[in-house]
Amino acid sequence: MASSSLCFISFLCFLLAHGALKLQASHHVYTAQASRLLLHHHEQPYRTSYHFQPPKNWINDPNGPMIYKGIYHLFYQYNPKGAVWGNIVWAHSTSTDLINWKPHDYAIYPSQPSDINGCWSGSATILPGDKPAILYTGINPKNQQVQNLAVPKNLSDPYLREWVKSPKNPLMAPTPQNHINSSSFRDPTTAWLGHDGEWRVIIGSKIDARGLAIMFRSKDFVKWDQVDHPLHYADGMGMWECPDFFPVAKNGHAGVDTSVSGQHVKHVLKVSLDDTKHDQYTVGTYDLKKDIYVPDKGSIEDYTGLRYDYGKYYASKTFFDGQKKRRVLWGWVNESSSVDDDIKKGWSGVQAIPRAVWLDASGKQLIQWPIAEIQKLRKDKIKLTNKVLKKGSIVAVKGVTAAQADVDVSFKVKSFNKAQRLKAEWKDPQLVCSQMGAAAKGGVGPFGLLVLASNNLEEYTSVFFRIFKGQDKYVVLMCSDQSRSSLNANNDKTTYGAFLDVDPVRENVSLRSLIDHSIVESFGSKGKACITARVYPRLAIGDKAGLYAFNNGTESVTIAKLRAWSLKKAQII
Repeated sequence: MASSSLCFISFLCFLLAHGALKLQASHHVYTAQASRLLLHHHEQPYRTSYHFQPPKNWINDPNGPMIYKGIYHLFYQYNPKGAVWGNIVWAHSTSTDLINWKPHDYAIYPSQPSDINGCWSGSATILPGDKPAILYTGINPKNQQVQNLAVPKNLSDPYLREWVKSPKNPLMAPTPQNHINSSSFRDPTTAWLGHDGEWRVIIGSKIDARGLAIMFRSKDFVKWDQVDHPLHYADGMGMWECPDFFPVAKNGHAGVDTSVSGQHVKHVLKVSLDDTKHDQYTVGTYDLKKDIYVPDKGSIEDYTGLRYDYGKYYASKTFFDGQKKRRVLWGWVNESSSVDDDIKKGWSGVQAIPRAVWLDASGKQLIQWPIAEIQKLRKDKIKLTNKVLKKGSIVAVKGVTAAQADVDVSFKVKSFNKAQRLKAEWKDPQLVCSQMGAAAKGGVGPFGLLVLASNNLEEYTSVFFRIFKGQDKYVVLMCSDQSRSSLNANNDKTTYGAFLDVDPVRENVSLRSLIDHSIVESFGSKGKACITARVYPRLAIGDKAGLYAFNNGTESVTIAKLRAWSLKKAQII
């Protein structure tokens, strides 16, 4: 590590000696502050109040989230010129709590031949001596995807407001010798240190339909050599965008640094599938001797595998929060409105609420839960306990701002006698949810919540459960049904679904939903499955939005405990 630190210092000296700091420093090609626009909810009913989004224009992937000198940093893909994708730069905001955010000038924007046609996604790594470094994908004049390095100009600035680029960029590039696809070579991960003291990083790629995590090594974080084998690959999955590779402790909720390895951890490989726009992951083992990742036996590596989120959620990225000893997950949530509507409202895209992630006790999947800081926004708490929902029941949940709320409910099911048989062909949960929405009566379920609902229920988004009788156990299906979310027929109203690994006989079925005007983030069974939806009601807006608990199944269910809060507006400027 000492040698790596010296190399980094030498690199900074090299930049100074060649005038790179002066040449590459931020000279405000775009001025973030000048583009800020104050908008009000009566003019913009679909703008969120506590999710991260800039005042206008297009955003997508979260880039290089990290904590430095007690300050959280979020970089993200941003189009300064409009509400559609293009002209991509790295926008930059900082926070002390991951909830309230202050903007800064753009951290990285096209200025070198190696990124002149775009500064795409990448990741931050904290080098020895608490020195941040960013590896990112640039688009060169030949429209090839190449990998570049940027470092802070002033390490004493906790806000890291100016970044400089290496004059040696690009550090990794396609060549005729390495057989890398120049149009499918992007999104470097956070790097990790191997036991040999060398840095490693993976970059997403593909060959035909084979997804690849191409690996490079470096001793000094500047000169990178391609390893003769990928960290991992899988056939039939297409391009692997935005890969993420990190360890998780086998026991407990605490996160661990990205370079940690050993018998006390497992590893997670997440890839964003360009073909489906889903973020899928496996849990497995990092073989240090062979320098490969091996998914656990039984892992599914096709389109039906484990997903971070079974709704609208993509290009995610984790970082290790050393201050609170946790691993935090960011994810981009795109719109479900038409491009024309996005242009009219002047913005597109939000970031999901950051989630803490850890390994489930089963060791087979991750648990995700909204960071605890979101609770700082809670007010107007209401409670409901031991409320029986008979067949056809709808109960209004009053006393909270239904368009801007945090709802946590658990349901007790006492009788499963009328549970429907799970048919063998019902393997795709999204398809089952689409065919059996909230309005379709069942045996045990559907029961759950109607959110962003209009007074006469012309509009509502339903998040609910159905319980089926499987071969040897009961099967819990979680659905998010957007089919009646808006009277606007131009919206994407896809219904989402996921099967939950939970035994409803032994434990209550729980649901937590974060509702924020045009986004509903739902967490089933204490974070075992997550579904995020975007909705744009015309009637259920602001104080005209309602919240209900319902049961449309034949069997009665009981609300064991419901707690709901209005949420205050976060300071995101």
